[in-house]
Amino acid sequence: MPHALVWFKRDLRTVDHAPLLAAAASGRPVLPVYVIEPDLWRQDDASARQWAVVREALDELRAALAACGTPLLVLRGDTVEAFDALHRAFGLVEVHAHEETGNAWTFARDRRVGAWLREAGIPFIEHQNGSTVRRLRRRDGWARHWEGHNGEAPLPAPVALMPARPLNTIDHASGPALADLRCEALPDARDLGLPSDPCPGRQPGGRASALRLLGSFVDGRGATYSRGMSSPISAPKVCSRLSVHFATGTLSIREAVAASRAAQWAGRGTPARALQSFESRLHWQGHFMQKLESEPAIEFRNTHRGFDGLREGEFDPSAFEAWRTGTTGWPFVDACLRMLAATGWINFRMRAMLVAVASYHLWLHWRETGLHLARQFTDYEPGIHWPQVQMQSGVTGINIPRIYNPVKQGLDQDPEGTFVRRWVPELAALPAPWIHLPWQLPPAQLAKHGVVLGRDYPEPVRDHEQAAREAKAKLTTLWREHPGMRELARGVLRKHGSRMKQTRPRLEGRKKESPAPHGATQGSLFD
Repeated sequence: MPHALVWFKRDLRTVDHAPLLAAAASGRPVLPVYVIEPDLWRQDDASARQWAVVREALDELRAALAACGTPLLVLRGDTVEAFDALHRAFGLVEVHAHEETGNAWTFARDRRVGAWLREAGIPFIEHQNGSTVRRLRRRDGWARHWEGHNGEAPLPAPVALMPARPLNTIDHASGPALADLRCEALPDARDLGLPSDPCPGRQPGGRASALRLLGSFVDGRGATYSRGMSSPISAPKVCSRLSVHFATGTLSIREAVAASRAAQWAGRGTPARALQSFESRLHWQGHFMQKLESEPAIEFRNTHRGFDGLREGEFDPSAFEAWRTGTTGWPFVDACLRMLAATGWINFRMRAMLVAVASYHLWLHWRETGLHLARQFTDYEPGIHWPQVQMQSGVTGINIPRIYNPVKQGLDQDPEGTFVRRWVPELAALPAPWIHLPWQLPPAQLAKHGVVLGRDYPEPVRDHEQAAREAKAKLTTLWREHPGMRELARGVLRKHGSRMKQTRPRLEGRKKESPAPHGATQGSLFD
């Protein structure tokens, strides 16, 4: 009997999974498949810590599908070759999958798979992934669409799936044999050729962890979410920490919205105001995902093309290395970079600061720093990551450039120096506020606390105040001297600007909306 194949990618769950339900409703045997693609894991934005999360999620998905009556078939290799082998082994009558807003590699792979299926005469039924709309022509009305999708009840898991059965006669005359592709034991990162990537504080993957986090967040853990999300001290506890599960698809946005609204209706647990703030972040998640879906080139080139050439010719490898390794000499920045390296996560405000410091104070191009951060994040989501990296680097033309003062951020978010002491132990003996600006202490005073700059901890890579002034001057000069900057900004705003009334783009200090150089559309990564 011909089979309906369900292709799992970054949607590793059985609940709220439209492709799985559609295949189950077809009345055919269901063949759930995940393909481990070595070429995907060779991309510059991939890392061992990301695979570790996916591997754990796959283990749980295998168990969930087995409970529904048919196991997950895990293959390793090229997806087109894998589907060819599956078609010869099982006889495919249709393939179901979620649309994926991923990186350029996954987009090209999906097109190859689609072309092969068309040639083979097998319908490729792609289901909308969350609120992201493929081939969206205009942003008008998009917020209503978001609500129309995410305001609905999540889809249930299928009660039972008709198990897959190979055909009696299997043609092995061409292509790889299914046995050669089958992956009984999931490989580790080394098997995939991924470099060593220790991440001792990494969040676990899998749906069980996602449900625990969601439950504890709406039941009270998120009570101080609104005021606690900005500090790296409080954020790990009060933020939902669901981003890694949204990135791997072990939990859907719609499930999170449903849980949040149910808790608000019940009137207990996390206060409604905090949950509404959380839900606004879910709106922004969809907003940024839509940007990359509508313009995939954002992964590689400036959204506002007037910024082309701004930083490309001035990349300083030594400054990048200091930033990458958390040895910039700015203690709070270094503490954030080291926390990220050790845990794979840091809160949104600190992500924004790290990008801004790299882009403004160190004048590094966003593509290289963005790739490093992508590899560090266990919750790397291309659709959020690349638009956000550009936004924080000031190359969208429609967002206020935010040049974070790395010292002030430390004094505001870590006034006692607790966070810096944990992650920059070289400076642990220094009292606050000097732990945030040790270069301002005389050498003799530093020596009393056992610190010698340049030996125990580096001098600042640059004067942060002077670097900020220089960055502002370069941006101002560009806006003044480039004749087409404002018109290009209007085009970006028409294509990508938010249409949500409560966050209408405004010039800071002015009354009217504007898409001009410092017009702002607010947004954030999901925490």
